[in-house]
Amino acid sequence: MEAPAAQGPAEPSGPAGASGPADVEITVTSPEQMRELGRRLAKLLRAGDLVMLSGELGAGKTTLTRGLGEGLGVRGAVTSPTFVIARVHPSLGDGPPLVHVDAYRLSGGLDEMEDLDLDVSLSDSVIVVEWGEGKVEELTEDRLRLRIERAVGDTTDEVRHVTVTGLGERWATADVSVLVG
Repeated sequence: MEAPAAQGPAEPSGPAGASGPADVEITVTSPEQMRELGRRLAKLLRAGDLVMLSGELGAGKTTLTRGLGEGLGVRGAVTSPTFVIARVHPSLGDGPPLVHVDAYRLSGGLDEMEDLDLDVSLSDSVIVVEWGEGKVEELTEDRLRLRIERAVGDTTDEVRHVTVTGLGERWATADVSVLVG
């Protein structure tokens, strides 16, 4: 079920410019809006895309990924893979599978991630890595980074500020401002 337009994320920081896309900033005020952002993001993604999510515990990384899974039409409930490190959600249709990785407990860089065979999965899947900064950048120059920030110490405040940054040739001409919805 789509969230009403009036409740969707808003406020881009700047549109894509002639030299490439700028960061897009989105304000999200509820978990449902975070899921809706994930559903909109799914429309931009294709097999081979790497999405890196960063933010404090409880920021909404898994909630966004849940919406992404809904948008991609994958099998299985998207839950935090903290203890299993990675989950594969096969597509229910003709789209790519979703590989959801939680690198929080991994201390090493790409060497430690190699055991997950993400480089093998990358060309056929959409890979979403929570806590991936400093760990998965070497997989590909083309990646989408989402930083989710929330009020520190205030666990009742549901307002989140999401900064979307496209990196590499794949995202140089992509219009990530459509995520503002």
